[in-house]
Amino acid sequence: MDTITLDELDLRILQQLQQDADISNQTLAERVHASAPTCLRRVKRLKDGGVITRTVALLKPPHSTLTAIVEVSLDRQSSEALAAFEALVTPEPALLQCYRVSPGPDFILLIEVADMAAYHALAHRVFAASANVRNVRAFFATHRAKFEPGRLLF
Repeated sequence: MDTITLDELDLRILQQLQQDADISNQTLAERVHASAPTCLRRVKRLKDGGVITRTVALLKPPHSTLTAIVEVSLDRQSSEALAAFEALVTPEPALLQCYRVSPGPDFILLIEVADMAAYHALAHRVFAASANVRNVRAFFATHRAKFEPGRLLF
């Protein structure tokens, strides 16, 4: 992947697509004040260049969903140990996000499960199964005031 230089039009296109990637190319062109063929070429270039990695549908979680923000501390923090933990957790479908952080715990995980029983099963399967996990601290969301999938940081 080559490095792509983004200009003001690219940034306007990305901003619009982050708000609604399902808009038509014609609507996108109108919103960014460009022609439809130009927008089509630009979006293809942004996809081919790896700036746009994928397009997804955001679903409203059901009220019964349990969201857990989990801090995980490991006994060993070598590059291999950190990579091994990531390899352990990333295949889990309930794991939405995984961050290495510093200072404090080694990882912050965002997990969505059906209920507390499902969380306990995941915790036993993933955290208890790893000899390198020293501490797990979970916080359970009671209300989500805001959720934005991303914002333009270029």
